[in-house]
Amino acid sequence: MKKMILLPMILLLSAAGIFAQKPTNQFTKKGDNDPAAKAILDKVKKNYQSYKSLEATFNLEIELAEQAKEVQKGKIAQQGEKYFLDLGPQQVLCDGKAIWMVLPKNKEVQVNNMPSKEEEASILTPQALFRFYEKGGFIYALINEYTENGKVMQQIEFKPTDRNAEYSKIRLTVEKKTASVASIKAFSKDGSRYTFNITKLTPNKTFDAGYFTFNKAKYPGYHIEDLRE
Repeated sequence: MKKMILLPMILLLSAAGIFAQKPTNQFTKKGDNDPAAKAILDKVKKNYQSYKSLEATFNLEIELAEQAKEVQKGKIAQQGEKYFLDLGPQQVLCDGKAIWMVLPKNKEVQVNNMPSKEEEASILTPQALFRFYEKGGFIYALINEYTENGKVMQQIEFKPTDRNAEYSKIRLTVEKKTASVASIKAFSKDGSRYTFNITKLTPNKTFDAGYFTFNKAKYPGYHIEDLRE
């Protein structure tokens, strides 16, 4: 599972106006979180739990030290434990029993076991994107509320309780009216930035039978490496 894409990614939208700022240093220990932020997260959780399925398109910005910014466009579809992630250079398909990672450039398919609950939190899946904070590994607070294009946006900042964590902080932006995730931004300790911006979300979409099932016939000439234990 280590070869799969890490969760961090997100976009800090340009704000038309920034209002009340609440410093996260008010919340300094595990479990000591901002009640206002928790209320927002509870609404977001309830919102996404009401969907039987979803499809989202997104932009992924990758900023690495001394390198030009890379922007990738992608799509995530999810239904129960099944999901499909298309990032262009690679696709990840989960049929609820195994994970299939397709690498077109190498004409290779890697098959992995379903991740454990601990691993799932660090992998780019719909579950991880919208529920990464639930494991209790973060202290979080509402830091910004601003208006953009006529919409009120709320920004929550998460700081890991583990000092050895790869990321110094993660910033989640939520549209207040719809309680939907607009963006997530991860700040790596090495200076890297990963921005995941949702451009369109379609809830309760109907998918064709077999949409989340790997079909070998679609990948003629591909080497399939089964890494399941």
